[in-house]
Amino acid sequence: MQRRIRNVTGNWSGTFVLTDASGQAKDSTAFLVLKQTGSEITGSVGPNEGEQHQIKTGKIAGDKITLLVEDEGRVINFDLVVSADRIKGDAKMSREGETATAKLDVTRGK
Repeated sequence: MQRRIRNVTGNWSGTFVLTDASGQAKDSTAFLVLKQTGSEITGSVGPNEGEQHQIKTGKIAGDKITLLVEDEGRVINFDLVVSADRIKGDAKMSREGETATAKLDVTRGK
């Protein structure tokens, strides 16, 4: 039996909760524009439709999604899980030796 690859193409929006090195949490919005071709994901991520950063590499294997975004000296690695119309997971960011983590929780736009 062949396993069907999930299709995550579309717009996704929700929350992005950033925790800095001091443990301070900051809530923000998240907006993802994803295009899936086979197991490859392209598109962009950002806080809203107007501010987007290109995905450098993106892959989906089963329900696991990995994305890499490099922008303005910042590197962000996303380790996500998709289930139905929801994507959740972790992001790890680094820039000039500074690191931060975040939780992403988005749902597919209608």
